[in-house]
Amino acid sequence: MNREQQIGDAKFSPEDLRAALVERHSEETQQKLEVGRVAIAGLGGLGSNIAVALARIGVGHLHLLDFDRIDLTNLNRQQYFLDQVGWYKTEALAETLQRISPYLDIRFDTVKITEENIKELFEADDIVCEAFDVPECKAMLVSGILEHFPEKKLIAASGLAGYESSNLIHTRRVSKNFYLCGDEVTVSTYGKGLMAPRAALCAAHEANMITRLLLGEEEV
Repeated sequence: MNREQQIGDAKFSPEDLRAALVERHSEETQQKLEVGRVAIAGLGGLGSNIAVALARIGVGHLHLLDFDRIDLTNLNRQQYFLDQVGWYKTEALAETLQRISPYLDIRFDTVKITEENIKELFEADDIVCEAFDVPECKAMLVSGILEHFPEKKLIAASGLAGYESSNLIHTRRVSKNFYLCGDEVTVSTYGKGLMAPRAALCAAHEANMITRLLLGEEEV
């Protein structure tokens, strides 16, 4: 990546972009955000929205994990575009995030996460964010992280389908390093599937909890 990134007719250096974040967040806050190392497992309606939010506030290091390709049914709630249909989600989202923050440190693994590779994949990350759609995959990742990395902060989601009240979405501390976001009840059914507004609400809860943890805050 060039030290200056051409954006339209203007050029912005890393110092320019950082100064804009500091103006909004303060130097002390930005220092804490930019050293953060966050893994996002699953880059659908939750993960893609979480990644965009973290990139915009200047979290320094993002690790993106997904094995899936983008299809038309993803576009109702995920941060992808029509011309990216068929791309791997890891590659498409990395490109989008670099457009938001050209100097962001992004690494990605286009791989299916299993019980066998969890330890290797997440060893270098400080915070792990679970953002899968399939309940069995959620349970597998949560169990694996709690087993292999009990010291790492873990944020997961449960209950975000349909268009129930926004006020039912919440963040709950399950144990010392494990947080759960969602209404913990709602499942996807006919006519009330995964939809953009509520998926984004739950993603915002996860992204905000990650932000709080990076800044030394915890839920009670």
